[in-house]
Amino acid sequence: MFKGLGQLANLGSLLKQAQNIGSQMQGLSEQLKHQRATGAAGGGLVEVEVNGLGEVIACRIDPDLIAKGDGEMIEDLLPAAFNQAHAKSKQLHAEAMKSITEGMELPGLDDVMAQINGDDSDNPASR
Repeated sequence: MFKGLGQLANLGSLLKQAQNIGSQMQGLSEQLKHQRATGAAGGGLVEVEVNGLGEVIACRIDPDLIAKGDGEMIEDLLPAAFNQAHAKSKQLHAEAMKSITEGMELPGLDDVMAQINGDDSDNPASR
């Protein structure tokens, strides 16, 4: 008559885990704000520094490159350096998320973590 009641115990456990993750996420954002990742292009002629949230903190362009007036090269190198820094930032974020969710059995968690890591191999839309 009450076959599904056993699932209610799991629901309570899942809710507790979700609340735990929520509180840890608040601390995670603050932690990631203080972590840094750097991307470089052109053999270090252009460097972009971002925090763990992907926000740009600094951009450095070699003074010789500026002196040459090669704006086209700078325009090419900046996105490459930013993309490299942003990828490193995403990795910092994924590692932090993994440490928070390790050992938790939340339905769909593996799929969400794969998306954070940029792994869309199971997503038909990415093919």
